Amino acid sequence: MKTLATFLLLVTCGTSLAQTRTVYLEANDGRRVEIGILDLAADGTYSVEMSEGSFTDHFLSMRPFKCLEGPTKNWCHIPYPYEIRRNLSEDVTDLEYDFLFVWKGATDYGINMWNGVYYRISPDGAGYTGVLHEIDMDVLSAPPARGELRPLSAKDIHESDADSHWLPRLIIE
Repeated sequence: MKTLATFLLLVTCGTSLAQTRTVYLEANDGRRVEIGILDLAADGTYSVEMSEGSFTDHFLSMRPFKCLEGPTKNWCHIPYPYEIRRNLSEDVTDLEYDFLFVWKGATDYGINMWNGVYYRISPDGAGYTGVLHEIDMDVLSAPPARGELRPLSAKDIHESDADSHWLPRLIIE
């Protein structure tokens, strides 16, 4: 419960949690792409607004996608379609669900949902850092069971080789 501990530490120290943070994806060479703004309320609730200017519109596999165009791969954002709490006072899982992506080769025509990108996020000083993991996004093709807000389990999320991907880190500062 690092996030709860961080939350309590900041409250105890008199630091207000109501703040706006910038969200980036970072390449191995340190270059960053701004992908959104995180508005965090004092009670731990948050909202995310994706940075439209960073993304280009693509029509892939009969659906519209907002994608970041890279040298050999594109990162396409997959908005999580089901209910989540959007609250960081207990853990960061909701935030991880807000930054789901699928990668595709820059010259590929369609998209393969098994190329899912999941950033495991943890508190990092005053911000957060996410490390790229891989998932099969087909797991999310059906709504979660009634009352279940988080359908992904540890068996669905796999470690990845950071050097084999364009944007292996998510940074929130």
